[in-house]
Amino acid sequence: QVSLEESGGGLVQPGGSLRLSCTASGRADSRKSMGWFRQTPGKGREFVAAISWINENTYDAGALKGRFAISRDSVNTIYLHLDNLAQEDTAVYYCAASNYLLDGDSSEEWFYNSWGQGTEVTVSW
Repeated sequence: QVSLEESGGGLVQPGGSLRLSCTASGRADSRKSMGWFRQTPGKGREFVAAISWINENTYDAGALKGRFAISRDSVNTIYLHLDNLAQEDTAVYYCAASNYLLDGDSSEEWFYNSWGQGTEVTVSW
């Protein structure tokens, strides 16, 4: 099992940027890939992006690509770079870890076996 801790959320004005972080602890072989989802009240979780720990591959939600980008360090932290934020990006952003290799199924919630508590992003004047 992997423990995940997100940080970096907060209040930002429309057009602004944030960088979210997610640090993993636990067995490295339990996190072959990791991803970001977001959730607004009354809606299910929406896939944002995922990244592999085996290579440099990433997988992004097409609608958000260009404004959001996922990256990682070489140890245990992934990042989500949020640019040109809009009010509709307001959500709780969750980090997740999977013991599966990154593939097209990484956009599905079932792909992940560990979840963080979430970090809230509010885009508002």
